[in-house]
Amino acid sequence: MTLSDFGHWAQRSQGAVDAALDAWVPPDAPAGLGEAMRYGVLDGGKRLRPLLVMAACEAVAGDAEAALRAAVSVELIHAYSLVHDDMPCMDNDVLRRGKPTVHVKYGEAQAMLAGDAMQALAFEVLTPEQGVAPALQARLCALLARAAGHAGMAGGQAIDLASIGQPLSEVSLRDMHRRKTGALLQASVLMGAACGEVSVPVCTALTDFGAAIGLAFQVVDDILDVTQPSETLGKTAGKDVDNNKPTYVSVLGLESAQAYANRLRDEAHAALERSGLRDVAALTMLADKVVEREN
Repeated sequence: MTLSDFGHWAQRSQGAVDAALDAWVPPDAPAGLGEAMRYGVLDGGKRLRPLLVMAACEAVAGDAEAALRAAVSVELIHAYSLVHDDMPCMDNDVLRRGKPTVHVKYGEAQAMLAGDAMQALAFEVLTPEQGVAPALQARLCALLARAAGHAGMAGGQAIDLASIGQPLSEVSLRDMHRRKTGALLQASVLMGAACGEVSVPVCTALTDFGAAIGLAFQVVDDILDVTQPSETLGKTAGKDVDNNKPTYVSVLGLESAQAYANRLRDEAHAALERSGLRDVAALTMLADKVVEREN
């Protein structure tokens, strides 16, 4: 797959996800709730997690309909987490994806409810009355719930809030981000793979791939937070430093953090080679994009 081919694939896949989100996120939810939900998820975003779902599904020749639903559900969970993360009780940010955050636009109560509703909708999307086998529905729900809950994203966010102003070792920092950011990225890969038939060795290799890019994403995020302006990031730059939060840059230093991100990309590539799967070009290029991105 050439870079141009990848670009066409990504555009086509993202278009399918955006169209499904537009169709499934209800504009008519009561009392303006639908408007707040759609504002939080429809406009902007790289759609990295949905692309990982779809690339992994294609690598194992899986069920495309199930993968699309999984892709949408992961993006809904990601979007809800951003809505809540931006609120005054957490990171208190006013800019996301280049526009005012949901609580700034609609108020704190509506933002809280919008996030709650998106979380619930993610599991509704995964459980249609027909089109996806019940056993696969259950598997996808389990993967997403574990990645989003106390052992994954929510647990990592709790550690993050408890760590403000506290020194963390690299091991503790890695554990926090493995949960907060990495778990959902890893789950995106595994949900895509679950849409097909995979052996234990292939599943293990894809698990390792997801872990590597999940951590790489956060390392790069920490780097960009101190090297890029808010206009490029689409969110407030320097927020972690201002909030006295431990980051890979503060713990390792900028150059070492950059080198670590590159090592994690190499680990991701090696995991794909171990998988023995033939159609992994999209996954490989997504790993590269995670490390080479500028926002």
